[in-house]
Amino acid sequence: MKKVAFIYPGQGSQAVGMGQDLYDNYQQVRELFDQANEVLGFNLTDIMFEGPKETLTKTENTQPALLLVSAAITQLLKEQGIHPSVTGGHSLGEYSALVAANALPVTEAVELVHQRGKLMENAYPAGKGAMAAVLGLDKTTLQETLTHIHEQTDEVIEIANINCPGQIVVSGSQKAVDVAVEQLKEAGAKRVLPLAVSGPFHSSLMKPAAEQFSELVQNVNWTDTTIPVYANVTADKVTSQEQIKQLLVEQLYSPVRFEEIIEQLLDESLDAIVEVGSGKVLTGLVKKVNRRMTTFAVQDDASLQAFIEWIKED
Repeated sequence: MKKVAFIYPGQGSQAVGMGQDLYDNYQQVRELFDQANEVLGFNLTDIMFEGPKETLTKTENTQPALLLVSAAITQLLKEQGIHPSVTGGHSLGEYSALVAANALPVTEAVELVHQRGKLMENAYPAGKGAMAAVLGLDKTTLQETLTHIHEQTDEVIEIANINCPGQIVVSGSQKAVDVAVEQLKEAGAKRVLPLAVSGPFHSSLMKPAAEQFSELVQNVNWTDTTIPVYANVTADKVTSQEQIKQLLVEQLYSPVRFEEIIEQLLDESLDAIVEVGSGKVLTGLVKKVNRRMTTFAVQDDASLQAFIEWIKED
């Protein structure tokens, strides 16, 4: 069979209606979603299928919803005998990758990321933190500008996500991000786009949440992975449960090094890189690194069947 990697989306890929056709078409998906509702103690699937968008976008709902859809599709693929040789995810997506690599049960992962979302939401005062996507500026110039803003304002502003060439996300206090929007444009950025997020994720302002999260991580039934998972913090493969737990805590306040993960995957001699879950954000990032790479975005029943047909071709 063809050699593929599965990559999993993070926050920003959610959409009202996500996972509904899978729920309608597959008994095993209904059972999985119903189990998740029971574990969480509320009806997450109603929020996923019906919204409203504002409720789905709350971090504590978005994270388990994204993980659940990704895990359901992964399960359907496994039942077809389709397994990745390596996996990874973007921020929250790393948890979906760990479920795919059999590092923890899906129901425990759903509860863990629900609690993670709550901690992230509460780590910094509402409306006081922000993030922005910076397009068309090299990392060195961007970092120099952020250092200048920090010295000028005494506010936190840091690189949060390195997504692909020319796309870097910054995170920090609202005041610093407001200054950065103007100064990064002056430094040569083509666009600086404030993001609709509820906090300064992947910055040092998340360290209070990380301290609390480290206790939650210890209470999960972890095992070593059955396939390698690329970690966001290091952009290296991990398999050891002890290393995974430590890196997941660090991930809350560290940059997501996704561009490097893509570059590593491109060196794996893969037949395709497959985004498993809601949306097509990550396949777009892969194409920005190497437009010739074969990619699939498997997010619903139609795309699932198309991918299964492709991978089983002689």
